Amino acid sequence: MADIPFPERLLSGPPLDAGLESFLDQSSRLGPVPGPGDVERLITTLEASELLGRGGAGFPVGRKWRAIAERQGPPAVVVVNGAEGEPASGKDRAIMAARPHLVIDGAILAAEAIGADEILFYVGREHEVAVAAMAAAIGERATSQRRPMRLVQAPLGYVAGEASAAVNYLNTGNARPTTSPPRVSERGVKGRPTLVQNVESLAYAALIARFGDGWYRSMGRSESPGTALVTVTGVGRHQGVREIELGTTVGEIAASVGASAFDVRAVVMGGYFGTWAPAADAWHMPLDPAVMKAHGLAFGCGIVGLLQNDVCGVSATAEIMAFMAAESAGQCGPCVHGLRAIGSTTRRVAEGSGRAGDLRDLERWTTQIPGRGACRHPDGAIQLMTSALNTFGEEFAHHARTGRCAITGSRIEAA
Repeated sequence: MADIPFPERLLSGPPLDAGLESFLDQSSRLGPVPGPGDVERLITTLEASELLGRGGAGFPVGRKWRAIAERQGPPAVVVVNGAEGEPASGKDRAIMAARPHLVIDGAILAAEAIGADEILFYVGREHEVAVAAMAAAIGERATSQRRPMRLVQAPLGYVAGEASAAVNYLNTGNARPTTSPPRVSERGVKGRPTLVQNVESLAYAALIARFGDGWYRSMGRSESPGTALVTVTGVGRHQGVREIELGTTVGEIAASVGASAFDVRAVVMGGYFGTWAPAADAWHMPLDPAVMKAHGLAFGCGIVGLLQNDVCGVSATAEIMAFMAAESAGQCGPCVHGLRAIGSTTRRVAEGSGRAGDLRDLERWTTQIPGRGACRHPDGAIQLMTSALNTFGEEFAHHARTGRCAITGSRIEAA
């Protein structure tokens, strides 16, 4: 390991708004990334670190790399996933814009570990600053790399960042998820084994390779070690991306943006595939994937959405469900019919024009749809909707019964 002081965090160094950190500046600050060396040692170090993937699913990174490294067959492909189609998230574009060379370091290490001969950077085209930074960084590194690295701009769309959708787009130009088996790790880009890894995960892998699993495990305040990037939205003067030790509580996050328990009535955690919870229940909840899962909550892609006291939870949920219905892949009944029905019904209730039986329908649909979709999109949407009915149940009932909002006290006029 390099004989230099350990960095305190992934975002140590120049501030995020300083723009792209050059390869020379990063090398001066952190030292060089380790060479190919012992692949087994690299994977073992990642496994020992207990680093979890940061794309939303939270699968152990070391285990993911090992599974592909131990397979037989043609050379693999690394797909660096920076699509970030989650509307409330800003962490991936922030790390690409400010620390692109850490992402590239992680991608090169992954390629060495799994025997890949190609690296594809799949970046959401709407993230223009991130696209430009990644393109510039790839250009800086191109002449020093023995394997090709290519930037591909991901199309707009929530599902475009799903692993099989990314691979499908790279193969066919169609960014829709595909069914498995085979998994993309078995047959992905060009029919070859493919590692699809989130940009934050790769940036952390690059630091763990430099400083060891002990450095990573020295951080963290609860069950899961390490730090993570989160995006804070909704309330407070200092919203945006920040790095936290896993185990930091929701209340501490709120305080860091200038919000108090008196300002917040509910929290959505994990993004649009996440879960709502009343502020009173969430305030002392550690932001730790293991702890949250045990409580039926989701860390997901690290979103902490603070719902202000005077904002209607029914309306906020209706906006999310309308988005999820519109952003489906449109290739199965649970999405085409189920999410569309949930979206329109939730919107109707939110607008005060609900019909008799609307709430019963919503409750019934949330039990019928899970597990029946062609991909995980309907499952994620239903998880969010179910948590909304639990968190805002009385508000939903008040909307449906009176046509008025229980929070604002006013009659709602349908758009």
